[in-house]
Amino acid sequence: MAYIAEYIWTDGTEPTAKLRSKAQVLADGKEPGIWGFDGSSTNQATGDQSDVVLSPVLVTPDPIRGGDNKLVMCETLLTDLTPHPSNTRAKCAASAEQYDDLDTWFGLEQEYTFFEGNAPLGWPDNGFPAPQGGYYCGVGSDEIFGRKVVNAHLQACIDAGIHISGINAEVMPGQWEFQIGPVAAPLVGDEMWLARWLLYRIAEDFLGPKGTPISATLDPKPVAGDWNGAGCHTNFSTTEMRESFEACEDAAKALGAEGKPALHIADYGDGVEQRLTGAHETQRFDQFSYGVSDRGASIRIPWQVEKAGKGYIEDRRPNANCDPYVVTQLIIDTVCSAAKS
Repeated sequence: MAYIAEYIWTDGTEPTAKLRSKAQVLADGKEPGIWGFDGSSTNQATGDQSDVVLSPVLVTPDPIRGGDNKLVMCETLLTDLTPHPSNTRAKCAASAEQYDDLDTWFGLEQEYTFFEGNAPLGWPDNGFPAPQGGYYCGVGSDEIFGRKVVNAHLQACIDAGIHISGINAEVMPGQWEFQIGPVAAPLVGDEMWLARWLLYRIAEDFLGPKGTPISATLDPKPVAGDWNGAGCHTNFSTTEMRESFEACEDAAKALGAEGKPALHIADYGDGVEQRLTGAHETQRFDQFSYGVSDRGASIRIPWQVEKAGKGYIEDRRPNANCDPYVVTQLIIDTVCSAAKS
């Protein structure tokens, strides 16, 4: 018997990489191996040297096709098998290995927005829905839109073995969130990209009330004006932080050290300044602060962490469209280098 392996990777589109995939039929018992693709069609090569290599980093059951079929998350390599310039995973893996004695964990909170056509799912053809207030974790068809897709995605992630830890409706109608973790880097990035691919793919199979397909977007500010943006809040801890509140504060201070806020903001997702305005539960992109239970800070220390005297911190700055490999690599480098100094 043969099975289907769906190879998935991130392309070279700038400023925000896109997901790509293609399928290969493999003989039963044969593991997915190195493959390739035409990089001139994905912003990763020129036509005269178009081959780019796919190297599997995570293989899971395929919850869409079912059976013995598999999903194959890959990193991209040059033909000499060194990392492709668009491969952000390699640098993340190197940072995680450098500080592996600190046992870094991440929990990523991925916000996203469903659209049907040019408007968020469930929005009226003209004008706007009722102001924000009742949508967050709400219930009822007058406030919640897209739950069938969300539940199908949740189950697919579970069936694929992804460390998905929860879902909830978000503040803006048509907006949702799922969480991955706690997982170490770079695996947390592998699983996040795979979960994003599953979200996009599953949404293809659902129609909205207007009879057209639903799509999901990671746009950090999908609707201008007095509506919440979409982020990817990033929870982080080391062994020491999981044992000491002081270490949690030190980590927050390290992220605010001279030059670090600008370094992180520059790589936390295109359009970050549109979302981090100082309103809608954000700190401004050009300011830095941290505080206990403060959702208007750059870095939030949950109240439970202060009470327990140990735990983790939440970086609230990354955009929904961020590259999880880049975000986790930056946090590891900044916090762990300070802890070692």
